Amino acid sequence: MPEQRRIGYRWHLRTVMAQRNLWKSTELLPLLRARGIALSESQVYRLVTGTPERIPARTLAALCDILDCSPNDLFEPYLELRAAATANAPTRPQDIGVDPGRPIARRIHLAPEENDESS
Repeated sequence: MPEQRRIGYRWHLRTVMAQRNLWKSTELLPLLRARGIALSESQVYRLVTGTPERIPARTLAALCDILDCSPNDLFEPYLELRAAATANAPTRPQDIGVDPGRPIARRIHLAPEENDESS
């Protein structure tokens, strides 16, 4: 089994905008509209201040055109987690002490506390 890797990314739109003397998300809105990208003010604000999970290719291309940069300037992938394959992991529930049909968690009953009135 190959190693498992989880890739994260950093979104640098706000930094690149500042390098180009664009300080507000509202300044980006008309520039996007001029390139056929119709986003609301709140969408542009989230694009600038947050880290988008998905971004359409046309929007990314428009941002690169507006900021005269490449996608590499806006988007930086990095290795978030690396884990070796678990070749020696148990394959059967019985190997870790779990019997089929018998749940690990069991219902418990709490008995009320007895009041000590001898004091």
